[in-house]
Amino acid sequence: MAVEYVTYQGIKFPPAYNSERSLRFAHKEFQVQDDDVFNVTYPKSGTVWMIEILSLIRSGGDPAWNRAVLNSTRMPWFATHLGLESALSYPRPRLLTCHLPVQLFPTSFFGSRAKVVYTLRNPKDVLVSYFYFSKMCSSYKDPESFEQFLQDFLSGNVPHGSWFDHVRGWMEMKGKENFFFITYEELQQDLRGSVRRLCQFLEQELDDRAINSVVENASFRAMKENKMCNSTLLPRDIMDQEKGTFLRKGICGDWKNHFTVAQSEAFDRIYHDRMGGLTEAFPWDARKE
Repeated sequence: MAVEYVTYQGIKFPPAYNSERSLRFAHKEFQVQDDDVFNVTYPKSGTVWMIEILSLIRSGGDPAWNRAVLNSTRMPWFATHLGLESALSYPRPRLLTCHLPVQLFPTSFFGSRAKVVYTLRNPKDVLVSYFYFSKMCSSYKDPESFEQFLQDFLSGNVPHGSWFDHVRGWMEMKGKENFFFITYEELQQDLRGSVRRLCQFLEQELDDRAINSVVENASFRAMKENKMCNSTLLPRDIMDQEKGTFLRKGICGDWKNHFTVAQSEAFDRIYHDRMGGLTEAFPWDARKE
């Protein structure tokens, strides 16, 4: 059956989870609490990984919660039908998740002390992961080809909109005391140090034993084996893991196995044009490779 995306404020969203009504409520009416913690990402940028990390920090390193409760229950997707219901009944302090760009984030957030953890990733790796995810998830159109998906990604003609706009919008929050910015690559290079920084931001002290447990239970291996976060409990008509694996590789640089030289050069030209002016040097920037 053909997929018809929901459009809100000019941005496409997958229809099984979203409606114009749920998105409008999240944007205009959702009441943010000062002790809320939001996990915000562009798709395929480490969303599930950060859910596991934040859940483990919240539980003091005890993995029991992560192993017994679905990640979508631990950190509801508050802009979706089911997630909104869960978020509204969630006992404080709430942990919440979304892919919303900053201009569609709850307006009540901007007058609150709630915290946002924003994770971003090399956009070439995002594109590759998004391509495979779209092929297996029934709420997304099956890409015609990698080349076509590349063109759609570069033009922002994919669900959740332009990666460039999403990142640039959220990066305007950088430097604010309630905004924590981290990259997928930093998590890969130094998970322990990243967890310590997150604990400091969240004002939650964990001893070395608890930190070790967070690191161990948020490893790719542990997540891949955990049915509460690896999507294997989803029915095949929602997530067909015979077409691929939800937690596929969990590495950096896999884009090099997919992009041609010409595609990479074309991507770089658009990247530098769209991201020009940002003072932040990302780990994947050419000048740092």
